[in-house]
Amino acid sequence: MVRDFTAESLSHDPIHGYIPFISRSGLPAGEVSEQEVIDHPWVQRMRQIHQLQTAWWVFPSAEHTRFQHVLGVMHLASLAIDHWYDSLCDSCRNVPSRGYVETLVRMAGLLHDVGHGPFGHFFDDHYLDQFGVTHEDLGAAIIGGELADLLRRVRRNPRGKLAMLEELDPAQVGWLIRRPSGKAADEEGHPDWLVKLRALFSGIYTVDNMDFVLRDAYMSGYNVKAFDLFRLLHYTFFTSSGLTIHANGLRALINFIEVRANLFRTIYFHRTVRALDVALEEVFAETMPHLFPGNPLEHLDEYRRFTEASFLVDVQRWPTGDDPLRREIGRRWQNIFTRQVLWKMAAERAMYFHSGQSEQTTIFSEPDVVEKRLRKKLPKDVRDVEMRVDIARHYHRPSTKLPAGGQNYVYNPSEGKPRELSDYELFRELPLSFSICRIYTRDHLHDAAIQKALLSVLGDAGDAKTNM
Repeated sequence: MVRDFTAESLSHDPIHGYIPFISRSGLPAGEVSEQEVIDHPWVQRMRQIHQLQTAWWVFPSAEHTRFQHVLGVMHLASLAIDHWYDSLCDSCRNVPSRGYVETLVRMAGLLHDVGHGPFGHFFDDHYLDQFGVTHEDLGAAIIGGELADLLRRVRRNPRGKLAMLEELDPAQVGWLIRRPSGKAADEEGHPDWLVKLRALFSGIYTVDNMDFVLRDAYMSGYNVKAFDLFRLLHYTFFTSSGLTIHANGLRALINFIEVRANLFRTIYFHRTVRALDVALEEVFAETMPHLFPGNPLEHLDEYRRFTEASFLVDVQRWPTGDDPLRREIGRRWQNIFTRQVLWKMAAERAMYFHSGQSEQTTIFSEPDVVEKRLRKKLPKDVRDVEMRVDIARHYHRPSTKLPAGGQNYVYNPSEGKPRELSDYELFRELPLSFSICRIYTRDHLHDAAIQKALLSVLGDAGDAKTNM
């Protein structure tokens, strides 16, 4: 049978090659194409939000956006189902057609970041948090609201169609993109096959983080082939326990974890990137009341038009405006735009936490405590120097932040059944997590004294260095 390419288009992508999707042409009346969802203003809005919140100011080629990323995640969702659908059917009852499952995870991949605001996760922490919502909550509201009718009428993907009586459920799309709470009630009322599919979006390796590791590594210039994607896909399958990797694939998984951690250390947690984050944090709270009216859940129409591009254009106008308060805020933003980074790294120390150790038992969990103790250790003539303590944290295993794990399993033929991945297997060569404590000051005049005081406060564990 000759494949019908009438309703299929291709998008060029530097990471995955060609990304196929269903276009508008040639579809039956009333059916919605994937292209219509891709071209919806909520998804096109992702073109105006950088994938890397401030790192693009430091790494010149890392100008990619969340739009490129979500197309890549949609594509990886198809590759995952191509490898894993049969095992999902073997491990669960009443699994919908492959056309339904693949379309479901493709739409979840495409829309998983639709709720993001300017500067990505920074916006969650420094604006959304005051309302008790996350970008995932906003995404679920958008999916269940304005996009719901479109999603119900999507009936095919490039590899197949939904069965005759099937209709895509927007609520399932919205549930997949939300991070598990770790509570049993979170999964109540959802079929087992859907619960297992959540591992594609929340876990140690997902279609989301596999794409951003490949994409961020390539676009930043860090690495053009960061890890072995196809070995991970090949050795992964579903069992009655959940998403499971064969023992033969563990080395590929460990390599992925290593590469992801190195991206955090070298790109996301770069000292200048974090200095920009400190500067951003200082001006962000004063800026937002001039740009947005409140909780985005209550102002979704305004939120759709509120992007990183609109944000940056608006604040760039302020230095020449009539309002003296906005002029001052705009002047501070101008320093960020021109990379006049006013915070200089005076000292740095990294701490690594292995199985059985907890960051919460150290002062690393309390930046204010670090600063107070540090000032006491400084010479009297330096004690009042203006400084900021920045602590960057990375968890190699996401479940270390949740009340319970249970997303990823391993199968060893000698044991005969899958079991949850142990920390020893994954992290005997790696820590469970690491934190980087940096002290920023306005200049480098007191670096030596600050470095000495930081060593005294934090002890001899970990690596330490100063910007001398």
